[in-house]
Amino acid sequence: MRKTIALTLAAVALAGCGMLPGQPGGGGEERQPQTTAPEAPESSSAEERQSRPAGQQSAPPQETEAISTRETNVGAGNTYGKAKVDVTALQRQGRTISLNWTVTALDGKVNLHNGMSESPLDFTVSAVSLIDPVNAKRYRVARNGTGEDAECVCSGTQGQFLEKGDSSTLYAVFAAPPADVTKINVEMPMFGVFTDVPIS
Repeated sequence: MRKTIALTLAAVALAGCGMLPGQPGGGGEERQPQTTAPEAPESSSAEERQSRPAGQQSAPPQETEAISTRETNVGAGNTYGKAKVDVTALQRQGRTISLNWTVTALDGKVNLHNGMSESPLDFTVSAVSLIDPVNAKRYRVARNGTGEDAECVCSGTQGQFLEKGDSSTLYAVFAAPPADVTKINVEMPMFGVFTDVPIS
């Protein structure tokens, strides 16, 4: 009897932890993989950890040096600032292409909150596009559906007003251009056009 109770309790404990084989993940919704910032090394001091801006993440260590960079003055009034944009990846993956970039505020305040979206209440980077000058074609950010409520497959920017020294790493996914296109222009609201960005 005691053995049966012990086995029953063990099964309940495992079920509560989601460890029983064959159990669904819960919710039923399709989840996209998320990239999280690496944990600070054990050697980091408490002061260093506290000095990082809230809501900002350092770039993942696997990212290499920028493949295209621009510095520009942006905004007006109390959201005027100077920013540097580093395009760190433009990678073809089957029928899609992923763009990654980092915005760093060099001076003043840089508004990413609604500065890169198609509408004032969008709060994403949905207005970024790729331009293929050879085939005279523009590629807009992919959507997860066809209806009016379809969301872009891209970073959200709500609440991102970067102060001097703050950085934000962003991404957007597009339909891939033809295989013979090895370089493409990237157009970003606020920051202008990055020409001949290599596709990997």
